Amino acid sequence: MSTEKRLEGKVAIVTGGARGIGKAICSRLAAEGASLAIVDIMLDVAQATADEFKAAGVNARAYAANVAKPEDADKTVADVIADFGKVDILVNNAGITKDTLMLKMTEDMWDAVIAVNLKGTFNFTKAVVRPMMKQRAGKIVNIASVVGRMGNVGQANYSASKAGVIALAKTTAKEFATRNIQVNAVAPGFIETDMTAKLPQEARDAFLTVIPAKRGGKPEDVASVVYFLCSPDSDYVTGQVINVDGGMLM
Repeated sequence: MSTEKRLEGKVAIVTGGARGIGKAICSRLAAEGASLAIVDIMLDVAQATADEFKAAGVNARAYAANVAKPEDADKTVADVIADFGKVDILVNNAGITKDTLMLKMTEDMWDAVIAVNLKGTFNFTKAVVRPMMKQRAGKIVNIASVVGRMGNVGQANYSASKAGVIALAKTTAKEFATRNIQVNAVAPGFIETDMTAKLPQEARDAFLTVIPAKRGGKPEDVASVVYFLCSPDSDYVTGQVINVDGGMLM
């Protein structure tokens, strides 16, 4: 059995990489040999996660950034290149929710979610493509959501942001394909995280009735697909959206 690590020597930036799905993605990429640049708006949280990985022998560093600010994205990417020498992989995972029915949604609630989820993805993508173009290689994965494809009551802002993240992946995939940069999106469905664990049982049951697999997914299920899209196995895959949802959306 081969023990080859497919991402040995690669450097990966994961925004929102300190917790939840982001941390699971970091864990999978690290298991395949990647060095980690873990980005979070709170440095102490990112540092604690980076320290965990370092204790396990992973080359990991923490970076504080508000993804909604282009200057933060530019500085983070510059710092990562200064620290690691390059960047091969970007996973745009940072995201927030501010859910309510549209009639109750304030402008601030709309702006905040669009700023982090959509503009943040744009900011980091723009910051990494120049160095990736110079090395004529790169992998970018945007974490979207099935609600970006189907909509969801009470999530006008979140659904719109994730639909934008999907469209952004498709457009950037076309713009950078000739430079050997692949850009794809992963659309998770109902994933068992600390956030979904707080949902009332009736809300959880409502989700399970529309999932053919009759169970929620695990962060590791998302991480496995992200790893594929960051690996050499996906060199001819770009501009795609892969649902990780137990068949919820077909």
